Amino acid sequence: MTTHAQTAIKSVSLSTGVTLPYVVQGDPNGVPVVLLHGMSDSLRSWEPVLPYLPPSIHAIAPTLRGHGDANHPATGDDFDHFAADVYSFLDALGLASAVIVGYSLGSDIAQRFAMDHPERTSGLVLVGTVTTWRGNAAVRELWDIAIAKMTDPIDADFVREFQATPGMSPAFHDIVVHESLKVPARVWQAGFQSVMTSDFSAELGKIQAPTLIVWGDADPICPRREQEALMTAITRARLVVYAGAEHNIQWERTERLAADVVEFTQSLAS
Repeated sequence: MTTHAQTAIKSVSLSTGVTLPYVVQGDPNGVPVVLLHGMSDSLRSWEPVLPYLPPSIHAIAPTLRGHGDANHPATGDDFDHFAADVYSFLDALGLASAVIVGYSLGSDIAQRFAMDHPERTSGLVLVGTVTTWRGNAAVRELWDIAIAKMTDPIDADFVREFQATPGMSPAFHDIVVHESLKVPARVWQAGFQSVMTSDFSAELGKIQAPTLIVWGDADPICPRREQEALMTAITRARLVVYAGAEHNIQWERTERLAADVVEFTQSLAS
């Protein structure tokens, strides 16, 4: 798909002190599905996926604190604050619970939220995820080479390479890069520090919700052993493998990911 739906952007002020932009589509009485983006992305990262979700899914995609056009507070770019924002976001929208879909950084936030608030998590979809990033050589190399040295304004050439994805249209790549350039260097660094020091492996047993793990077997930063560890740790988990896909599955295999999210969401009602 070469064009991406433009949905009116709303905003909501949260009890955590931040204001988050978000887009929403589908039947307000449908199954709520909250889509959490990755590091340096924004709500626009879900534009390719949204057209493939049926009206029966009440899809909601916020921009996380520190990213895009959300507030950029001086502190709080860590999983506890991100998860607290999601909790407050559900409250602000009057949602008792939701299926939480998280990609990369968003998958870590989704894990943290599901562990802390099982009563608010009706289902979990983890895309490009691990139990821990500690000791991940690819992430550490990226930190050492680029992120640790990052200053404002962010180097656009670095971001273009960072966001390069097989099959992505040049027009959408420009959108993604534009959104990433809104993120201050300190947020990139704080986000990566949270990632590199996180280890949820001992807590994943707290996740009670049915969980779909989506993994591309050519992902250079999320190894197979981590997917197996997730399957062992999360009681109600199921793994789907996308042959040949890398890390940015929502852009590489858009239609299939949307179909898997729909099938998983519908299965929760059966």
